[in-house]
Amino acid sequence: MKRVQTGLESFIESSPEWIHSHRIGLLCNPASVDKQFRHARERISMRFPGRLMAIFSPQHGFFAEKQDNMIESDHITDPALGIPVFSLYGETRVPTEEMFDPIDTLIIDLQDAGTRVYTFIYTMSHCLEAAERFGKKVVILDRPNPVGGLSVEGNCLSPECASFVGRYPIPMRHGLTIGELSLLFNKHFGIGCDLEVIPMKGWRRDMYFRDTGLPWVAPSPNLPTPESATVYPGQVLWEGTNVSEGRGTTQPFEIFGAPFMDVEKILSFTSGNRLPGAILRPHVFEPTFNKWKGMLCSGFQIHVTDPCLYQPFVTTLRLLQAVLFHHKDRFGWKPPPYEYEFERHPIDLIIGSTEIRRRIEHFDDVDEIAASWRESLDAFVEMSRGFHLYV
Repeated sequence: MKRVQTGLESFIESSPEWIHSHRIGLLCNPASVDKQFRHARERISMRFPGRLMAIFSPQHGFFAEKQDNMIESDHITDPALGIPVFSLYGETRVPTEEMFDPIDTLIIDLQDAGTRVYTFIYTMSHCLEAAERFGKKVVILDRPNPVGGLSVEGNCLSPECASFVGRYPIPMRHGLTIGELSLLFNKHFGIGCDLEVIPMKGWRRDMYFRDTGLPWVAPSPNLPTPESATVYPGQVLWEGTNVSEGRGTTQPFEIFGAPFMDVEKILSFTSGNRLPGAILRPHVFEPTFNKWKGMLCSGFQIHVTDPCLYQPFVTTLRLLQAVLFHHKDRFGWKPPPYEYEFERHPIDLIIGSTEIRRRIEHFDDVDEIAASWRESLDAFVEMSRGFHLYV
């Protein structure tokens, strides 16, 4: 297995001359490490002594310690370097001029999940906008898309469903690295900041995370493994329901269920436990927090047998429809609030379309629903190729 070299490692190995005179900020979290598990703030502060002036943290906190959505982090002082750590998931999700005052260049080193609703990419987009507004430069240290760069899946976000889990009309599984996304946001959606991407070496679009040879450090508490990231583009839909997505267990998103779920009825709806690229294994679990805390839940674990065949978004739409069909009396959509939206249905924000939610409720065929977004998805694929940094 050939090991991929991340943007962080490339940047430390061969940094541009101009950075040595700049005051540096760093947006990062615990997954911002090199192949020896050395953290980006350590590598950058040693490579550019006295130049790292401020750190910024995304959702879940600088230490990725906050388990759930809308659990805010305070500003702190970095215990090792003694510099400020500004939370971008606290009193504000948009960097202020005061936060950017100490720096000339913001370096962003975040592990994305390859999914539209993962908020790190919108924290990045707010930083790009702030950099343009305050005259700062941004450098993205690129990292792998853990679910690969070939498969693109799902509907593009409808404007009426825009939120902090979806700011731009991109599909649920977008197939881009965070560096490629930054270029798309900056150029196609017109942010227009001074932006540079430090690409990886050795990454190919057909790679899943296990193919990279890189260490996986959970970017957030409920993506503990590459396998949880693989199912996440579909299984995140359960966040908009009263079905547990596995939070409060050791295998979030891989497992799902509820006390009322009848696994045999669900399997009858799906014509058995074998799905394209995956197997549903009946499973019983008891969450230690979040939905159904301390209660026995019946459900499934999704075992992905072929990630190239597995379509997480469509797969979970089918499962969602099965649960809705057999448990109309107990199933429910989660009420607001969700990610600072206090009126709209969380499921609409997650799916990115009120129409698709209505069609699932009406038991329209999922293949027909998927066909309805094909044209816009193809248009996104064609447009996004212009921002590819890898083959």
